[in-house]
Amino acid sequence: MSQLSVRHLLGIKDITEADIELIFQTADHFKEVLNRPIKKVPSLRDITIANVFFEDSTRTRLSFELAEKRLSADVINFSASGSSVKKGETLLDTVNNILAMKVDMIVMRHSSVGAPHFLSRHIKANIVNAGDGTHEHPTQALLDSFSIREKLGDLARKKVAIIGDILHSRVALSNIFALQKLGAEVMVCGPSTLIPRYIGELGVKVEHNVRKALEWCDVANVLRIQLERQQGKFFPSLREYTLYYGIDKKMLDSLNKEIVLMHPGPINRGVELSSDAADSGHSIILDQVENGVAVRMAVLYLLASAKG
Repeated sequence: MSQLSVRHLLGIKDITEADIELIFQTADHFKEVLNRPIKKVPSLRDITIANVFFEDSTRTRLSFELAEKRLSADVINFSASGSSVKKGETLLDTVNNILAMKVDMIVMRHSSVGAPHFLSRHIKANIVNAGDGTHEHPTQALLDSFSIREKLGDLARKKVAIIGDILHSRVALSNIFALQKLGAEVMVCGPSTLIPRYIGELGVKVEHNVRKALEWCDVANVLRIQLERQQGKFFPSLREYTLYYGIDKKMLDSLNKEIVLMHPGPINRGVELSSDAADSGHSIILDQVENGVAVRMAVLYLLASAKG
């Protein structure tokens, strides 16, 4: 198989294990390119990509922009703040105006669940979902799984604990789908108020004791508390959350085994992770950032190849 089974990357739920393996093989190639003195290839020289972000982003937006430029694509950056969206322009009108400028691909982040899916039914350009509300963040899950594969060799039968604010996280859902497709076992861990009621239906284990989760897993993917998405109070205070769910190096060193520590960023240091844990030998957090560019290059390249 040398082509994706989809025209858009809307979510991990929509792609196959073979699609994921193809993305990983392509990302391996692009990672070699990124380690050369000249880090640029002409693969998307004739493609114009618009990064359309209706929500704030640092890592994801920069990672996509760098991936696009490494592939020699022409890049347009659109941010909702300071745009005609503030004047009441609809999502479809905004995107159609961008497409009128002969754009081939849209990378979109939006606060509304399903926004990229809605667009995919109305426009011809390829769409990459860079995060829709609390739903999915497919490229983050791909780079997370790619990073585990790079560190541990294979994901089959590996035990991965996703720890933190599962309820408000789009990273958690995409990661669950990706890890399960690749044969890993998944556990979620956090306060009961931050674990969705439906989560058991996805075939994951649920744990409320962070120590037990760490003793169970090979990999801990730690998520931040998404305060900007919380409409109510889900725990008494950040101090109390840290007391029960914060992970520090002392805790990691007290385990009878080595585990891999991950975080999609941004880290709230001193809340979900102490600095000595985040910067420890357990951590592959900076590897995730580096791999994000290679994985996003692979996704953009494969979707452009599937065009038409």
